[in-house]
Amino acid sequence: MVKIWKIVLQVVMAVFVVGVCSVGVRAEAAESKLDTIVERGYIMVGTTGDYKPMSYFNKKTEKYEGFDVEAAEMLAQSLGVKVQWVPTTWKTLTADTLAGKFDVAMCGITRTFAREKTMAMSKGYLVFGKTILCRKADAKKYNSLADLDKKTVKVMVNPGGTNEKFAKANLSQCTLIIHTQNAEIPGLIAAGKADVMITETMEARRYVRDNNKLAAPLIEKPFTKNDFGILLQRGDQIFLNYINMFMEEKTFDGTFDKLEVKYIK
Repeated sequence: MVKIWKIVLQVVMAVFVVGVCSVGVRAEAAESKLDTIVERGYIMVGTTGDYKPMSYFNKKTEKYEGFDVEAAEMLAQSLGVKVQWVPTTWKTLTADTLAGKFDVAMCGITRTFAREKTMAMSKGYLVFGKTILCRKADAKKYNSLADLDKKTVKVMVNPGGTNEKFAKANLSQCTLIIHTQNAEIPGLIAAGKADVMITETMEARRYVRDNNKLAAPLIEKPFTKNDFGILLQRGDQIFLNYINMFMEEKTFDGTFDKLEVKYIK
């Protein structure tokens, strides 16, 4: 009988220890960047500031503007904190995210498998596709990728992002020009420094609206179909859940539709 009680006692103690350990693991797992952001009173948002209409740094006002800029401010409001902007570039976006230089990155970031392998991305928003921007006078010249893929055609893209990857994967014969400042490329196209810019439908639509010398002849027939996402470090499911819920709520209540009308359409 004594042996039986000893065995029972050992089992009870084992269950108790496992229970305590489980509570400790759950408590540790519950720690999230979400709590850190709320406690410090601001969220650090990485942004390139060179991509109209998503994120653009206005040198006159010295403020960021665009769809993702307002969305980031709304995200901060939902948390009861302020935004602290952290400049980044398309070339350094991945490294800066992995290094934890900001809590989230928002600037019209395409959701890709490559990014999802090493980082985390929110649920998608704003469906778009790769297209071209050219001078209005040349619009009838370009009806397909084949029309772009010629040595006589100068194609300009910014480094480090999906525009460069798309151009290198699909245009082997054109004269490819890499220009570091994405926001300058539309103006360079209009000035005749290059013939075509590889961009997204969102950006093309905005620049055509702002500059009557430019055209986007293939905007209704994009080469690809993608969507944007908020980028962050992986491993924090609690924070990612909050980001996804925020995105869904702003989609459901029509907020994102209003921002699209304001900045894109």
